[in-house]
Amino acid sequence: MRLPRFDYLGPDTLDAALELLATHKEEAKILAGGTDLVVRMKKGLLKPKVLISLKALNELSYIKEDGKEIKIGARTPLADIIASDLIQTQANALAQACEKVGAITLQHYRGTIGGNILQDNRCFHYNQSSFHRSGRQPCHKDGGKICYARDEADRCNSTCQSDGATALMALGAKLTLASKGSARTVNLEDFYTSDGIMPFAMESHELLKEITIPLTGAKSAYHRLAYRSAIDYPVVCAGVLLKPSDTKKEEIDDVRIVVGAMSRSPLFLAQASSSLKGKKLSDIDAFKTAADTAMNSASAFAVHNVGATLAYRCEMVAQMVFRALKEAAQAADR
Repeated sequence: MRLPRFDYLGPDTLDAALELLATHKEEAKILAGGTDLVVRMKKGLLKPKVLISLKALNELSYIKEDGKEIKIGARTPLADIIASDLIQTQANALAQACEKVGAITLQHYRGTIGGNILQDNRCFHYNQSSFHRSGRQPCHKDGGKICYARDEADRCNSTCQSDGATALMALGAKLTLASKGSARTVNLEDFYTSDGIMPFAMESHELLKEITIPLTGAKSAYHRLAYRSAIDYPVVCAGVLLKPSDTKKEEIDDVRIVVGAMSRSPLFLAQASSSLKGKKLSDIDAFKTAADTAMNSASAFAVHNVGATLAYRCEMVAQMVFRALKEAAQAADR
């Protein structure tokens, strides 16, 4: 599969990159590691006229503690996040999620955290070669009016399978989006449109600049299920943040349960999360109940589009949530 023709631009500063984005807008795509973008281009799923490379923008590669926050540059390699003592101790779910992305060569030489967050939604029926797709009517995401993942659906049901986004939403992360002459910050939960065709609430002239994670003293964990430990995307995953009470260390003060790879965006499950407030860190039965609640909530969004049966994926939601809760509780109880 050959790449379509395009112009390659390599700005050496952030301002220069933003100027190019403002000029080319919808005709341009950002090239960071290229692990998602290049594959889509080879399959004919995307044909940008211009690629704007961030290769020279070392100013977007950093991990630092700033007051009560961790700040991560969008071009930071996944390998740097995995190796960071700060991330491992204060935001372990993110380190665990990044460990699961691709193979080690991908993590070390190509993959970036910004690219992982911004990877396009996937669907088993859509992410195929041009030849494969030519044998049927186009789906919503391919410009048609059919969804092969859900019969009679009036919209695209492609799924967000980003490991990093699921963990970051559990951690309560925010994103800084920069454009020429301005910048804005959005909660990761508000970054998604619920539209599988255009999943991000982001303008064509904007660039993901920074990820911010609040430091709350909470513990976190991430678990995922995939056919292979490397290369494959998750068929279901879960990120959990668990904060013990300041006055009663054995009790839970706050919880965030997020399930990924089940919908058009990671799902923050408020009901399952709130059910654990005031429970003991050692209350395994409460964790099982919350995991079952999470499964029931997430199941409503599941469709046949990631190469695994609905029944299996839904059942595994409870397993991934339970394991993440148990691990985070054990870390908080030390």
